[in-house]
Amino acid sequence: MKPEIIKTADGSDTLYVRNIDEHYHSTFGAVQESRHVFIEAGLLTCQHSPLTIFEAGFGTGLNAWLTFLESSKKGLDIHYFSIEKYPLSDEIIESLNYSSYLDDKTGTFSGMHKAPWNEEIKLSDHFILHKISGDLATFDFDLIPELDLIFFDAFSPEKQPELWDLSIFNSLYAHTSWNGKLVTYCAKGSVRRALNHSGFVTERIPGPPGKREMLRATKRDDVLMC
Repeated sequence: MKPEIIKTADGSDTLYVRNIDEHYHSTFGAVQESRHVFIEAGLLTCQHSPLTIFEAGFGTGLNAWLTFLESSKKGLDIHYFSIEKYPLSDEIIESLNYSSYLDDKTGTFSGMHKAPWNEEIKLSDHFILHKISGDLATFDFDLIPELDLIFFDAFSPEKQPELWDLSIFNSLYAHTSWNGKLVTYCAKGSVRRALNHSGFVTERIPGPPGKREMLRATKRDDVLMC
């Protein structure tokens, strides 16, 4: 079914998939959720540049675009990989209000979506985008470099349990650099335990508006798992 555009509480759009009863972002605010979970709790905690980032679920491109804006503001060199099994149509992308909401004078948001799949595209002196058309559950991580930061933004474990499987976290852990991080909006105990079992050290941290907690996981030598 075609996703429906829904206005969230902060004025930014999200998408609702009726047949699985799932939103792409929090209805309390799509942009503020993405900023809180992936930029503030993820990107801004990284202390070095360049960074290799992997996103599970390109979706609307909001996380990628917010990362691009931050890289331009702070001069961060970022190689951004994002995998998506079901890309959105041009019609839906053009109907989302992110460009006007965040005053995209350069047209970069649209450019991200028009960029070809499975190719490296240099969007600025600081940002390279590589969109992968594929399935996270079967993706061969040997095809990409070691990861410094992971944005895990798949649909919820209730809707896509196969994407929250221990085998995927094991693969991510194996391809993450030392002190690399994974951030996700999800704080379920089963997800935390799977991340711990794969080797990550997890912490529950405050979530975005409307959500009490989220998870951040780090690849480090630490026996204490929060």
